Amino acid sequence: MMADKKTATLSFADKTLEFPIYSPTAGPDVIDIRKLYADGGVFTYDPGFTSTASCESKITFIDGDKGELLYRGYPIDQLAEKSHFLEVCFLLLYGNLPSAVELEDFEARVTKHTMVHEQMMYFFRGFRRDAHPMAIITGVMGAMSAFYHDSTDITDPWQREVAAIRMIAKVPTISAMAYKYSVGQPFVYPRNDLDFASNFLRMCFAVPAEEYEPNPILSRAMDRIFTLHADHEQNASTSTVRLAGSSGANPFACIAAGIACLWGPAHGGANQACLEMLREIGTVDQIPEYIARAKDKDDPFRLMGFGHRVYKNFDPRAKVMKESADEVLDLLGIDNNETLKVAKELEKIALEDEYFISKKLYPNVDFYSGVILDAMGFPTSMFTPIFALSRTVGWISQWKEMIGDPTQKIGRPRQLYQGATMRDYVDVEDR
Repeated sequence: MMADKKTATLSFADKTLEFPIYSPTAGPDVIDIRKLYADGGVFTYDPGFTSTASCESKITFIDGDKGELLYRGYPIDQLAEKSHFLEVCFLLLYGNLPSAVELEDFEARVTKHTMVHEQMMYFFRGFRRDAHPMAIITGVMGAMSAFYHDSTDITDPWQREVAAIRMIAKVPTISAMAYKYSVGQPFVYPRNDLDFASNFLRMCFAVPAEEYEPNPILSRAMDRIFTLHADHEQNASTSTVRLAGSSGANPFACIAAGIACLWGPAHGGANQACLEMLREIGTVDQIPEYIARAKDKDDPFRLMGFGHRVYKNFDPRAKVMKESADEVLDLLGIDNNETLKVAKELEKIALEDEYFISKKLYPNVDFYSGVILDAMGFPTSMFTPIFALSRTVGWISQWKEMIGDPTQKIGRPRQLYQGATMRDYVDVEDR
């Protein structure tokens, strides 16, 4: 990483410091303040790290003002239209779209790793039947280091590669098992003759009593959900994976940490919160009341599934997801579902109402993905696990990039301490 000749000057007290400025291939310039404490004796204060670049990366770029999302330079809408999830996985992991031979080899490697160790079946039985699938997936992912300890040496490039393939391949199986466990149905083993998305749908919805044939439209919609959620720059869960990885933790533990972070309703649980909001509204005639509440600054109610912290124009993933939503709802012929009626009417109002337009509160990817997953038959408890399944490849790609970064060091944020200063211990009888 070479600094431009541009510098930033910071003056405070009796000190004047100069810091190099880097110009990225896309996005705003970055001021390198790594020597701020050493040379100036001060820290920066940036809650949420909203103005801090924590790493150098070549994987994903977001331009929130333009509504752009690029995976390795490729626009997300092109990938969602022309590519498929495993090809996107290859792109994120290795930096380029694969040749036909490379793609065939990669797909074969993933497919042959989809089964999990048979003893993991017993691991599931330790959970209560009503355990949330995310709790199960977090625990099982962390336990993979006990089952696959031949791929935990982060200093060995081949072990890192094997761990990556194992996680991408096995997370759908583990997620489907968590779902089956929660509904009291037998586990369904993966099949090597099915594509990635169809295999997942079959493991979730097939039963031994009858054959299950994945519908290509539903499989395509599922594949798009995986693709659109595969990576999203340095978000909370990705930063968690990098922070855990900076300590030298094994990859399974790092991804488990990311899954735990994703569970938060402000992050991976947004599509679940959106669907729950639609159900709270209940019927189309109740929408005006809820919109009025959303516009009232004194009312705590907030419309979920609209706007985005990063995208200030529109969420580029939402357009693609809307197309899938329309295809799925048309296929399933769901016209009498009140929740979906509310969703469609709310979407129409949001795209026409001046309040929504002026505040750029466009329907986002969570709004449409929740509608699709609900129509497919997934309970809301499975929404975040499906998000985790999709994002696993992004976490792994970011983790691998971090391991190979020569400037990488253990994460150690600073603080603005506001607690008590030095004081002497007082014996209990004198307090």
